[in-house]
Amino acid sequence: MERTRVIIADDESVIRADLREMLSSLGYLVIGEVGDGQSAVNLARELKPDIVIMDIKMPNMDGIEAAQLLTAEKIAPVLLLTAYSQRDLVDRAREAGVVGYLVKPFREQEIAPAIDIALARFQEFREMEKEVGDLKETLETRKLVDRAKGILMDTQGLTEAEAFRKIQKMSMNNRKPMKEVAEAIILAQEAKG
Repeated sequence: MERTRVIIADDESVIRADLREMLSSLGYLVIGEVGDGQSAVNLARELKPDIVIMDIKMPNMDGIEAAQLLTAEKIAPVLLLTAYSQRDLVDRAREAGVVGYLVKPFREQEIAPAIDIALARFQEFREMEKEVGDLKETLETRKLVDRAKGILMDTQGLTEAEAFRKIQKMSMNNRKPMKEVAEAIILAQEAKG
């Protein structure tokens, strides 16, 4: 089984060392360590880890800002480790798309479940995003096919079912998706118009 690749971001080198040791003993592969949020973002963009574990309070860019960038760019899920549990930080973290939050001091046995849950949530998020994209594509295709059917019905006196079958047949004969056939019919009509 492939080991989960982790980047650690904390401005305290002692915490990074402890965390590296914990993660390694749990079977994770630490592929990078940095001391500030901007470096965490840059390293994550370069190395594409499975997860980034970072502190909130860091120089240059705090962990929440870094998490927001990593989430927006769909690079990796972020698990925040922090000594702070104030409501405003938790709210900011949630809005930034953080998928896990552990309050220091944490125990070794807390880290693996937190990572597993963060990875699972991130995967669910990706699958949902793909599903939404697929639904948008399906809806776009349906709209174009409906427009093309209307054109064929008007210009060739076909019924709706006949127009649909004609588009379907053209799609199969030309080995083109129905969306492309519909777009071609629409473009041809607009060129005449």
